Amino acid sequence: MAHTELDLRERRVIEDMLNATMPVSKIAVELGRHRSSVYREIKRNRFADDELPYLNGYYGMVAQKAARDRRARRRKLIRFPELRKAVIAQMMEGWSPEQIAGRLQFEGRRPRVSDETIYTYVFGPDGQSAELARHLPSRRKKRQPRYARRPSGLVFPPDRSIHQRPDHVKIRETFGEWEGDLMIFERAQGNANIASLVERKTRFAVLFRNNERSTTHLMNRLMTVMEPLPQPARRSITFDRGIEFRNWRKLEPGIGTEVWFCDPQAPWQKGSVENLNKRARRYLPRDTPVAALSNRNMRAICDRLNGTPRKCLGWRTPTEAF
Repeated sequence: MAHTELDLRERRVIEDMLNATMPVSKIAVELGRHRSSVYREIKRNRFADDELPYLNGYYGMVAQKAARDRRARRRKLIRFPELRKAVIAQMMEGWSPEQIAGRLQFEGRRPRVSDETIYTYVFGPDGQSAELARHLPSRRKKRQPRYARRPSGLVFPPDRSIHQRPDHVKIRETFGEWEGDLMIFERAQGNANIASLVERKTRFAVLFRNNERSTTHLMNRLMTVMEPLPQPARRSITFDRGIEFRNWRKLEPGIGTEVWFCDPQAPWQKGSVENLNKRARRYLPRDTPVAALSNRNMRAICDRLNGTPRKCLGWRTPTEAF
């Protein structure tokens, strides 16, 4: 859905409902906007005067003028052709928007321009038609949100470290402790990949295909595959710190499975699944057309892996041990 700024009618509705002491959540429902948008509007365009504090408040017409003036400032590079030419010339020399804005301030030149204004122009319609983004140090074609929300807490917190994993998991004492990984294929195969899981005690292997590498898709598929197992058979999974596992928090409330993570750059800490991947590569080399593999193909590979006797199991097969 395209972003649309509030108009004068909406700002007058906000003013009237605030005067009626209506909560912001109800104002947002009335306008069909997210409540954070309304909060931000009130905060940014609220009138305040230290000399006449009794007049402080939100006024629709005042807010509309403030928003209009702010948009005009953002369009400074359109209103001043000479400034625009100078900024573009410096960008083509390899200067970053921050360097350009800082140098203008250092030289005391007028009019000045902020780095945020330069970025807004570069990623706006005029800048995109001139392909100015290719002159940025990052050469990024799309703007990253300046004040994007960041997830609360670490993606892989210390209390989920493999060093906090219970000893009974480490010594393979209990059944239902798994290791997981992602098998990646040649770029020509696109984003298709195969997730690999192995139960640590019995070495029972599960492989399933993914058509994309997004963490949401992977975790949803993993829960679908693991859910038919009884709860004691899916106690925990140990992953590495790949970004494809960053939605790990869905597993415990979803299927009751705890998650642990290896140290950075330490795949050997989940040696069982690394070993499984090497064995699976006999049947799934890197040039395998993964998208063409059917569920029947995947089951056949799993059956072959799980039907092979293993020395660590006293020459039983993983299927027999499972």
